[in-house]
Amino acid sequence: MAKATKAGTKTPGKGKASSKAKAPKQALPVPEGVPAAGKGPRKAVLAAERAHEAPFAPPEDGDARVLDRLWATIEQRRQTGDVSASHSARLMARGTPKVAQKLGEEAVELVIEAVARNHDAIVSESADVLYHLMVLLVDAGIRPDEIWAELRRREGVSGIVEKAARPRPKALLAIAQTTKLP
Repeated sequence: MAKATKAGTKTPGKGKASSKAKAPKQALPVPEGVPAAGKGPRKAVLAAERAHEAPFAPPEDGDARVLDRLWATIEQRRQTGDVSASHSARLMARGTPKVAQKLGEEAVELVIEAVARNHDAIVSESADVLYHLMVLLVDAGIRPDEIWAELRRREGVSGIVEKAARPRPKALLAIAQTTKLP
């Protein structure tokens, strides 16, 4: 049996109670407007999801034309081929696999920042992705107007319907060694 102490509790390790009773756990305060656990998504999450559902309105001042100018600059750098003065020329001189690798690396960096919800880094990495996409287009001999025409063709078509109508490239299926691509 455990010995009783002055306070009427039993000595540690010898019975149910100890002289140092643990304080009950206190719940962290819940910010205003946030439902208790298990009671549905927070208002901020719902508002962010609704923001993505809003229709996109392109800028009236034609800011997207910067991509056409960027393509033209990269094409000019490809033609001059000055690898000592141009990152674009140096990258293309290393070959298509390197150009594609750089685009992939930048895309991964963008995905990481998007998951982290780092606004400034998303903007910066998006610019990197667009630059490296333009390098890839120049390297492949594709003009931006071909991409813009394809986007216009898809306008107003459900993404699900458009994707289902795409032919599945045999080369990609052979590389992937499957016939089941999404």
